[in-house]
Amino acid sequence: MSEAALGGPSRRAWAGPGIEELQARWGAPYRVLVTFAAMIGTVATILSATIVNVALPQVMGAFGIGQDHAQLIATAFLAAVTGTMLLNGWLVDTFGCRLTYAAALVVFVVGSIVSGSAPNEGVLIAGRVLQGASAGMVQPLGMQIIFQVFPADRRGSAMGLYAVGVVLAPALGPTLGGLIVDNFGWRSVFFLGVPAALLGLVLGLIFMPGPADTGARRRFDGPGFALLVVALLALLTGLSSGQREGWSSDRVVIELSIAAAAAIGFVLWELHTDAPMLNPRLFAVRGFACSAAVGLVYGAGLFGSTYLAPLFVQTVQGYTPTRAGLLLMPAGLAMVLVFPIAGRLADRLPPWLPIGIGLTLFALSTWLMTGVDTNTAFWTFAIWILIGRIGFGLAMPSMNAGALRALPPRWVGQGSGAVNFARQFGGAIGVNLLSILLERRTQFHAQALNATQEGRAATRSVLREVERLLSEGGVDEWTRQAMAQDYLGQMVLQQASMLAFRDTFLAVALGCLAALLPVAVMRRRPT
Repeated sequence: MSEAALGGPSRRAWAGPGIEELQARWGAPYRVLVTFAAMIGTVATILSATIVNVALPQVMGAFGIGQDHAQLIATAFLAAVTGTMLLNGWLVDTFGCRLTYAAALVVFVVGSIVSGSAPNEGVLIAGRVLQGASAGMVQPLGMQIIFQVFPADRRGSAMGLYAVGVVLAPALGPTLGGLIVDNFGWRSVFFLGVPAALLGLVLGLIFMPGPADTGARRRFDGPGFALLVVALLALLTGLSSGQREGWSSDRVVIELSIAAAAAIGFVLWELHTDAPMLNPRLFAVRGFACSAAVGLVYGAGLFGSTYLAPLFVQTVQGYTPTRAGLLLMPAGLAMVLVFPIAGRLADRLPPWLPIGIGLTLFALSTWLMTGVDTNTAFWTFAIWILIGRIGFGLAMPSMNAGALRALPPRWVGQGSGAVNFARQFGGAIGVNLLSILLERRTQFHAQALNATQEGRAATRSVLREVERLLSEGGVDEWTRQAMAQDYLGQMVLQQASMLAFRDTFLAVALGCLAALLPVAVMRRRPT
């Protein structure tokens, strides 16, 4: 039988040279070159996770959609990252880093073009799914490359530098997004990552290695992946439909039932198959299960607060997208400084201690945000957000390290993907649930405030003053009355929205405090 039939030279022809051949060709600089190539693509895809948040009010206005649809623009990206992240191991094992990386960046560019030119919210959400799918395939590649090309005694410093670049992207994303929206319109934010993605594609084709010659390839878990996609799609669609159709409507009940059935089927299948995409047995290990639970809450809190804060300052305080983006920049830069310190602490302290301190800081941050109003100063709000991001940066390295230390060596590879899956899934569900809570609490407060307006002397005084001002402008009586009532309605809605944001931030704070329970379990020594 020929070498081509065995997967030898012909496989190399389309998959690219192996890592040994590339190291021999480029010499010592190869480590830096391939790591830089991985970082460029990762930054391009991660940038798209947060850059869109400052553009959401403009997108809502352009398409005439409410919160129930707008949040899907954020959650569709996160859900796609969640699903495809678990595919990374099989893709790299089968096709190699080079083809996986190149294909992912091509998908990202296509998704960016679809999103930026979308004629309606449905096409925009589809484009965001493509962008998220690409990010899920690209993000784990950097760590894999570092472990392949750097010796053990230099991996820590390489990971630290790589992490700084990766963390800097979402830190600067909202600020760059705000500047672009104000100067070029909301559609332009979806094209910001395209030049970096194209550069990453060129560098990846040059420096990324093909698949290793390790014999038999891992079998693709097709049924598991299909069940996971169905569960995620049905869950997010059902939660989005609930606000429009009613939670007891046939459509919502069917969608959520499909999500539950697919999720149960996914777990049962993963327990049954000999090549699981996500091994449920990992969660039987107490330390790992606790770290994953904390990661779920952290993902919900981090992505949820990143979604809520720009939305609040634009819709309630009237910030421009640029100013809303600048609000998040100090917190993002602080994370860049905290991560290297937190990484060292993770090596010296038991995991529960930095995680517990980080959760407490995050809970304090969102509890302080329950005091926001129309007069909250820029730097006051920025410092509140900063406190939470310091907590996140402090906890994340210990969260990952604690999860993997609890596992036997044979499960470490799958454990790394699973703990990232938990955090991304928490982000997707967190943004969705918090947007639902925000809309429901807005309706609740609006009804409560409207019920108190009739007959109040202050309300009558406001209406008379508005009508007087309109009369001086020559507006007829019937129009004056209608416009005064509309003005009152806008005031009530603005107040209701502010109170709803406070309630939503409180929910995040309570969720972080609840996550201290698994942290307390982590503190107990295994018997």
